[in-house]
Amino acid sequence: MLIIAGSLQVEPAAREAYLSGCEQVIAQARGAAGCLDFLLAADPLEPGRIHVYERWESPEQLAAFRSSGPSDAQEAAIIDADVRRYLIAGVEAP
Repeated sequence: MLIIAGSLQVEPAAREAYLSGCEQVIAQARGAAGCLDFLLAADPLEPGRIHVYERWESPEQLAAFRSSGPSDAQEAAIIDADVRRYLIAGVEAP
């Protein structure tokens, strides 16, 4: 299993439009083979920050989905990004 997590920074005034434009991508990801969870969400304290959280069964399934990538407009709206890939060896209850 792997987790993709981090944040994107967009212009605060453009955040809601950016997230609205991602709804179709979120739905597609959640329907993709191997996707266990996929979420882009507004940070409640920082106006331009968007949290990224994805969980995938395998790197291959993530790569198959990623081949489409974000649209040019979405990519252009990102001012900064700090998103990392975490490989998970085991999962336990908290």
